[in-house]
Amino acid sequence: MRCLAVCHSELVIRTLAQVLPPSFDVDFLVESRPLARRLHDAGLAVAAGDPRKTETYLKADLSANTCVIVEDGGRKSPTRILQALRDAGGALVYLMGMPTGKATAGNGKQNEQLRAKYPELAFLPLADLIAAPLITEISRSMTRARVQQFQRYFNDADKVLILLHNDPDPDAMASGLALRNLLRRTKATAIIGAFQGVTRPENLRMVNLLDIHVDPITSADLAGFDRIAMVDVQPHYFAGLIDKVDLVIDHHPAQTGYSAVFRDIRPDYGSTCTILTEHLRAVDVNISERTATAMLYAIKSDTLFFNRQANAVDLDAFSYLYPLADAAMIRKMEGTELTFDRLEYVTRAQQTGSTTEQVFCAFLGRTPREDFIPYVADFFLQVEDVKWTMISGIVGDTLVVSVRNLGYTRNAGEMVRKLFAEVGSAGGHRAMAKAVMPLHAFREKYGLFSDDAINLTIKNLALQYLREHAASDRKKDAPKS
Repeated sequence: MRCLAVCHSELVIRTLAQVLPPSFDVDFLVESRPLARRLHDAGLAVAAGDPRKTETYLKADLSANTCVIVEDGGRKSPTRILQALRDAGGALVYLMGMPTGKATAGNGKQNEQLRAKYPELAFLPLADLIAAPLITEISRSMTRARVQQFQRYFNDADKVLILLHNDPDPDAMASGLALRNLLRRTKATAIIGAFQGVTRPENLRMVNLLDIHVDPITSADLAGFDRIAMVDVQPHYFAGLIDKVDLVIDHHPAQTGYSAVFRDIRPDYGSTCTILTEHLRAVDVNISERTATAMLYAIKSDTLFFNRQANAVDLDAFSYLYPLADAAMIRKMEGTELTFDRLEYVTRAQQTGSTTEQVFCAFLGRTPREDFIPYVADFFLQVEDVKWTMISGIVGDTLVVSVRNLGYTRNAGEMVRKLFAEVGSAGGHRAMAKAVMPLHAFREKYGLFSDDAINLTIKNLALQYLREHAASDRKKDAPKS
């Protein structure tokens, strides 16, 4: 739709240019020629002319189907502009009012008088139009200030470590690339590292196709870095190895027990890459095709293509990155996730597992890789009549429990914290959570001498937790006598 915006203030013009959808073909009309030149140089379609004269609109090729928005600043009556528009054939006219101390468009006596004279006129409060963009701009401004602070803080460092969690996933690796870009660093001055490297097949595919280098590091290496940043992970994950860090950017629930110079933790976001997208946009950093591809794939992967723990900000980040990324490369990275290795553990879970009250619990025994456990948890959540999955396995001398639910039931993160936080590290989101515990500590707490009883113990703990909370909910909902 063609739109003609008759304005006199630059703020309103730039706001309209931002908020009107792409389907509107907008031309601006201003009375000030210097303002018209300035806006034209900024890339806006703007012309100068007297908005009180009919010929101005005839020159602008106004028709009855042109949507006309007239800014009313409250200082002068818009009557002459409205009359000129009517004489030129304008029939779809909106008067956009700015609140002032005087009566304005959309309220009071002036409103009634204008409506009586121009029945076709509609009123549009400016506040309704700019509320969302204003909030977005303020938020972006705050993000910009925060990002610029830690950019300056990292500027004088010779060697920076961007630390990922063990066996890093797409969100961690892509966030590492994004942060290195944000800090204006190279591979030589900002190393992306992990204590345990990439092992999962789909993640190795991403590493190979995008040529991502995740350097293996040891605890002894930490002292050799001037600054340490963490993405998609917090220091508690490393079990006391690191208690002080310079920067933490993460979308998992905030943890305590460490100090950080800067931290940006947003547990309501579906991925850490969504946070980094906002950071990059706030300071207008160029995002390469390689980094955009990694970040887009990470958002897709961490949110299960927006089926898990995602909201409007993740969609906005996805929309921003999509035209910058290589979609064909993403399809190639996705490939097929079902491998014979994974199928072996799915089969093992079917053999050892059982479903009670829509909770499927299974014990995988000893596994060479931790990723088998969450994969099986995701797999069995697709089974009919299963609302919760509790999958456990032993990796080295550690017991790992992955929990999944359908998202609208009780909070999975709260459950694992309640059941396992005393024994090890436990936490997560509403629909997915994980507990990592020393195997000997779990055995001692529950008096277990063999691995065979682990699954039954976890199942009983989960069912007891869910039953107690279901009873509590029924009590709350019961009518009071």
